[in-house]
Amino acid sequence: MKRILVPTDFSEHAEDALKVAAQIAKKNDSEIIILHMLELPHQMSDAILGGVSIPETMLFMKKANETLDEISLRPYLDGVPVTEIVKMDKPIHGITQISKDYNVDLVIMGSHGSSGIEELVIGSNTEKVVRNSEIPVLVIKKDVSNFNATNIAFASDFSDETKKPFEKLLSFTKSFDSKIHLVTICTPNSFKPTHVVEKAMKEFISEFNLTNYSTHIYNDTNIEKGIINFSNSINADIIGMCTHGRTGFAHFFNGSISEGLVNHTVRPVITFKV
Repeated sequence: MKRILVPTDFSEHAEDALKVAAQIAKKNDSEIIILHMLELPHQMSDAILGGVSIPETMLFMKKANETLDEISLRPYLDGVPVTEIVKMDKPIHGITQISKDYNVDLVIMGSHGSSGIEELVIGSNTEKVVRNSEIPVLVIKKDVSNFNATNIAFASDFSDETKKPFEKLLSFTKSFDSKIHLVTICTPNSFKPTHVVEKAMKEFISEFNLTNYSTHIYNDTNIEKGIINFSNSINADIIGMCTHGRTGFAHFFNGSISEGLVNHTVRPVITFKV
């Protein structure tokens, strides 16, 4: 893991993500790229594209760079190579482009989560990144002074298409000596007989050299609740999932489970796009 991208809006939640990034970077000798997306009023964007210099725009840029300079001097970043970037673009486009340009291995983002009407009205850049990113995204929901990945719950249908994303999860866990708890959630709407699930999991595992793992079948009223309740039962440090992006989850997953989890669990969630 050479480069970790941490988008920031200078909020407390973004700083929580940066603190976790610093801990992971120190374990892996990684570089951190701190990115601030500057979304300007439409008329300012038009002027910039037209080559016109606007004092207000320059002021925003100057202030953003000064704030990034201050953040990069945080004590918890001591010894970690840091690159600061201010980019004028919509968050999802800018994050995607920087990830490609810098060959980023992991995106870490903070999220406050929300519920009910607030969730519908506010929306979340974090959710959009989770839905669209080709690179693994780790979502941090609270201050984690001692980030740990000893217990990871990996929820899946264990189909062939989840094998490559699972390899990325294994790569992520190398520096943590993690135990991976592989789980299939069975619900009234996605019921499968135990012997069918066990066969699928056994065939899936056979292709990997796993030593520290366990397998589980967990019953609940829906997939999201099942993942959260199972993760609580094993006191998981992280929830790992595969996402199909815009089309939601195929087969085992219906709807945008990853986005729901980002909103509704306090545990870190790491997603891998199929």
